[in-house]
Amino acid sequence: MAEIKVQDYTLKAFDLKAKDLMQQYLNDFDVNVSDYSFCANYIWLSKSSGFYAIINNTFCLFVMNGGELSMLLPPLGKPKDCYESIPECFKIMNENNSSNYYSRIEYVCDSFLEGFITYTNEGEVIFSSLDNYVIEKKLADYIYVSDDLIELKGNSYHTKRTEINKFKRVYPNYLVEVLDCKKHSEDIRILFDKWVSDRIKYVPKAEVDAFLDGIYQERLAIKRCLQDYEALGLVGLVIYINDELKGFTIGEKICSDTASVLIEKTDFEVLGCAQFIFREFSKYLKDKFDCKYINVGDDMGFENLKKVKMSYRPEKIIPKYTIYQKL
Repeated sequence: MAEIKVQDYTLKAFDLKAKDLMQQYLNDFDVNVSDYSFCANYIWLSKSSGFYAIINNTFCLFVMNGGELSMLLPPLGKPKDCYESIPECFKIMNENNSSNYYSRIEYVCDSFLEGFITYTNEGEVIFSSLDNYVIEKKLADYIYVSDDLIELKGNSYHTKRTEINKFKRVYPNYLVEVLDCKKHSEDIRILFDKWVSDRIKYVPKAEVDAFLDGIYQERLAIKRCLQDYEALGLVGLVIYINDELKGFTIGEKICSDTASVLIEKTDFEVLGCAQFIFREFSKYLKDKFDCKYINVGDDMGFENLKKVKMSYRPEKIIPKYTIYQKL
């Protein structure tokens, strides 16, 4: 991937070599939102072109789609530097783009947005109360207390406990292993193909194209996870029944007290498998990272996924926003 030059800036390719540098700037954030991670952006940029630049002492992550530049995160670094970098970032995007309509900053967490709105410089509210910007609320991350997901106490988790107990009773010979890319990659590919085949049967015809596009991206994301597993600092579990892979899950630590579940797939035909591996992975993440919270990302706007994530009683639902310019 080539570098691109916009104004006086050189935007460098967002690849594995950028990991340690980005992490330095993320350390100033310590945000428990799933998108604020090198890995979360790296794996999903398989279909797009990612670029970064250091602007005003902040790490700025751009994505090029169809020749248009936007930002996947707000500038990362110390708060004052971040807020003061935003106008410069919009200038870079505007200079490249065919229309200012395409210039935007996505996945802005609420804590950053609050500071962005109220930040003052020499007594004046920056951006004149955002006269030049439009802020749109988008998706939200679901965050749980680790112990809640492990212990599943109380009536609200009765169904989850029942599903797990039924799984253990029906499949007493299950085997849970720590994910090993050399050992498990081919089985993961086979299971993912089966998951797609089973899932597409229930997708409404009007949504098939969008579903297949999402699957293409997810397939590439899983491939990147497995190819660069150790370099990305990922952890995962797999579950076998009768020597056949029936589930896998991959995650990481994203801040001082929170781990994130990036991907989870199980065989639809094995009832209770999803609930079981989710609880086992919650145990693993807590033991591995001593994390108080577990973030499972957003629901991507799917009502069914929202219902599943709400059924686990999130401790926090953290909204994410997009910043646009007023045209």
